[in-house]
Amino acid sequence: MKTKAKDINEKITWQELTTGVEIYEPATSLLVETGDWRVDVPVFKEDKCKQCLLCVPFCPDSSIPVKDGKRLDFDFKHCKGCGICVEVCPFDAIDFVKEEK
Repeated sequence: MKTKAKDINEKITWQELTTGVEIYEPATSLLVETGDWRVDVPVFKEDKCKQCLLCVPFCPDSSIPVKDGKRLDFDFKHCKGCGICVEVCPFDAIDFVKEEK
C-alpha cells in the first residue's frame, strides 16, 4: 500500500514504518531534518571561496545550496557534519568546529 509523506511537523513512529522500511515515494528526504545529528559543524569562509563548486557534488546530503551559479552557506537543517566538504575544498574556504547547542 502506498503512503503519503507526512507533514514536516508530524512525527513518525516505528509502527508506521513500511515493511523493510521501503521507500514508496521519491524526494521525501527534505521532509526529514537531520542536521541535529551533527557534532561538528562546517563554517563557510566566503572571502576565501573561489566558487569552484567542487564541494557541491561531494556533499552526500546535498547541503550546499547553489543559486545563480554561486554556492551559498550550508543548509544546516540537513548537514550531518561529515566533513567531506572540508577535505575537498582546495581553497581552505571551509572550517570545521564543534557545534554549540
